[in-house]
Amino acid sequence: MQARTAGRKHRSIRYAKWGYLFIAPFFIAFAVFQLIPLASTVYYSFFEYFRSGLKEIGPNFVGLKNYAELFRTDLPKYFGNTLLMWIIGFVPQIAVSLLLAAWFTDTRLRLRGQGFFKTVIYMPNLIMASAFAMLFFALFSDNGPVNAALVSAGFLEEPFRFLSSVAGTRGLVGLMNFLMWFGNTTILLMAAVMGIDPGLYEAAEIDGCTPGQMFRRITLPLIRPILVYVVITSMIGGLQMFDVPQILTNGKGSPDRCATTMIMYLNNHMYSKNYGMAGAVSTVLFLVCAVLCIAVLKTLDRSKEGGAGK
Repeated sequence: MQARTAGRKHRSIRYAKWGYLFIAPFFIAFAVFQLIPLASTVYYSFFEYFRSGLKEIGPNFVGLKNYAELFRTDLPKYFGNTLLMWIIGFVPQIAVSLLLAAWFTDTRLRLRGQGFFKTVIYMPNLIMASAFAMLFFALFSDNGPVNAALVSAGFLEEPFRFLSSVAGTRGLVGLMNFLMWFGNTTILLMAAVMGIDPGLYEAAEIDGCTPGQMFRRITLPLIRPILVYVVITSMIGGLQMFDVPQILTNGKGSPDRCATTMIMYLNNHMYSKNYGMAGAVSTVLFLVCAVLCIAVLKTLDRSKEGGAGK
């Protein structure tokens, strides 16, 4: 009996060795292309290291000087810009995606042409952000077709300068992010809803629950893990927002730097070869992403506890 048990342990160890061998390429690639660059970025954030003309200064250890100088600049403003433009795009995105997911998965509605509509709403996700930004730049320019249509319809007396106003520029960035990603969010939420046991809805309908009650009491609690995944990935993508505002505002974030994001600010330091400050910006951005993701997960845990208590 003991010999048989020892043989089983020996075989499991041998199989585990092959498992580690197959997953080793991922960890090697992660260490080379992500972990080591991340550690290097944090390391150089404590150094004075930049290029002035043809002369390279540093690396000279300066401690927290880069971080202190960073918070004396407009970094809080750029963080506020990034967060605000993400919220403008994400709140309508999650609302519309939840609504579409509920409609497309509701067998009682019997919607026709679902495959066509699913393809159409996902197609903007296939367009490059740079192409999307150039399209919006042409559509919403002072002499573009949107202004021409609004003036012709009598809604405006003269063209509205979207890209010269703070609300117009931020609104366009939020609208682009909404159009680019709501299709992907809808597909994810549809997959989550389709994984719910239909018997739960049938039992709730027999008990006299309204569609709204079923959505709040059954659908939302059971798709919470996917919903949190969507929030976290969207938040990380939003904090790393770069290409859309960069192209739409020609890299200036104008007017009054209202559309300058943290990554655009980081890009300016990388372009000027100020590696120490760029490392400090990257580290701050990493910490902000980590804190916000942990906050979302903690909120999820409290929601679960509250639901279990009820």
